[in-house]
Amino acid sequence: MKHVMLYGTLGPACSDPKILERMFAEGMDGVRMNLSHTTLEESAPLLDAYRAAAKACGKRPLLLIDLQGPELRIGPLSRPLSLTAGERIGVDAIPFPHEVLSALTDGQELLLDDGRLQLRMEDGGLAVLRGGVLESRKSVALPGRTIKTPALTDADRAQIRQAAEYGVTAVMQPFVRGRDDLLEVRAALNDAGLSDVRLFAKIENTAGIEALPSLLPYCDEIVIARGDLGNAVPLCELPAVQKRIAAACRQAGRDFTVVTQLLDSMTHRPVPTRAEVSDVFNAVLDGAASVMLTGETATGDYPDLAIRTLFQTVRAAEAYLSAPSL
Repeated sequence: MKHVMLYGTLGPACSDPKILERMFAEGMDGVRMNLSHTTLEESAPLLDAYRAAAKACGKRPLLLIDLQGPELRIGPLSRPLSLTAGERIGVDAIPFPHEVLSALTDGQELLLDDGRLQLRMEDGGLAVLRGGVLESRKSVALPGRTIKTPALTDADRAQIRQAAEYGVTAVMQPFVRGRDDLLEVRAALNDAGLSDVRLFAKIENTAGIEALPSLLPYCDEIVIARGDLGNAVPLCELPAVQKRIAAACRQAGRDFTVVTQLLDSMTHRPVPTRAEVSDVFNAVLDGAASVMLTGETATGDYPDLAIRTLFQTVRAAEAYLSAPSL
């Protein structure tokens, strides 16, 4: 039986080579780098530390880069912005991209940071429906609106051209809307001499869900990216969407990854919730080829413990599949 692959996400919480070595020792196979927050060049010291840790542990340094793609994010903030439910703020209080500003009309809701914060446009201002602390470069979604943006930004193309230099082994394309998005990324990879780099298609919106059958032949792995996917569909329906995507991938013989909030409570706690463990276990039972942690390892307090928990849960699920018993 082929083992499920385990990925973490690089970030300040695991910038120490010793921590990265412990993560490898706990069962991590590779890492994701989110290029919505940095560049390969800016992250060169961290990538050097990652490669050194992999070498020390006798592992191949698998590196997935998550492009910006058509995802919408706010710009940089001078400091985190605290928003309280019931208050009103000006539209200019948050550095929205122009595509969002041009789409705002009265009554339009906005979901920020994977839906953790919720706003609504009212009389030229923004009413805070669900508050919290907003940090720079967090995602923004407009439920019910389709905003046309290119599959690759100029920055994405620059990162692809530098990918070989930094040892990139796979590219994750966000918010895939159709096969043309994947063909554009693959063409950019081929132009850069990276035809052997794997292509992961992230399903994060209704367009991606609807286009799934046509995407399967043009990628190496489907990513069930539940953060923004949970903004695109009602949360109560998200598990059914995940199950349907998994079933379609199994039927087509296409690998898939499950990601987002797998062990979210471990960002600041040394133990997971029972629900989180069950979630990971069931992802493996559904046939996931890989599972991935994001904030738990990038900015969390217990990156190595989170990887250990992920590893132990995945292996327990694999054991159950081999010999199910009470």
